Amino acid sequence: MKQLGANFWNFRGTFKIAKIIDVGTQMSLVRQANGRFILIDSYAVTGSDRENLLTLTDNGAAIDAIINVHPFHTLHCRAAHELAPHARLFGTQRHRIQAPELPWQQVAIEDAATQVQFDELDFSVPAGLDLVTADDSVHAASVLVRHRESGIVHVDDTLMVLVAPGPLRHVLPQSRLRFHPMLRKALQPRPGAADDFANWARSVADTWAGTPIVCAAHSAVRRLGPSGWHSEISRALSDVTGTLDKHRTRCG
Repeated sequence: MKQLGANFWNFRGTFKIAKIIDVGTQMSLVRQANGRFILIDSYAVTGSDRENLLTLTDNGAAIDAIINVHPFHTLHCRAAHELAPHARLFGTQRHRIQAPELPWQQVAIEDAATQVQFDELDFSVPAGLDLVTADDSVHAASVLVRHRESGIVHVDDTLMVLVAPGPLRHVLPQSRLRFHPMLRKALQPRPGAADDFANWARSVADTWAGTPIVCAAHSAVRRLGPSGWHSEISRALSDVTGTLDKHRTRCG
């Protein structure tokens, strides 16, 4: 549990592929102006992280809402709900389908009408991408969240930071922000989808300019300079120019 802002904390967890490769996962905690809390994403925190979280939130009683923002991050939703069973539980449409036994709010977090309930957070959903595709390995789209007070962005998969595994991560530098490598498979098969995505990327680079920290799943917390967000989003978009051009050729 790391405090990244006066009212923002991030938890880094373990998620292993084939029980061997730990690609990590995350959850963030925001304290609202009224002193109560919102969890962003779900993780089954243990040990000192759990103790610190419970101490800060009055044993979970001060958590008002849990917001799950990536449709394919469903493994720890039950654990987060059990941590604060009274909290309103939000997710994408896929969360409600995958875990129908949980008491989900009957609205989806990808919908703007749901997002306006949280006046201390900004949300952004990539245009031109399918949030859920027929291929379960395609995790390129998610709901990005920005804490207005601190400017910190919490994002799962859509934007990635590459880090070296194990002890090497403390020696080798992080990569800059990059879009998910499955982007091409998430682009909607229609004319204009590539342009819509590019316009969204430029817009979020401008609108959220000045972002000081990005909490990225699965790998890392990335600290940025004053112009770092705009610069790295712009470069990430430049990196996928070929992918977008191929889509335009194929779909118009």
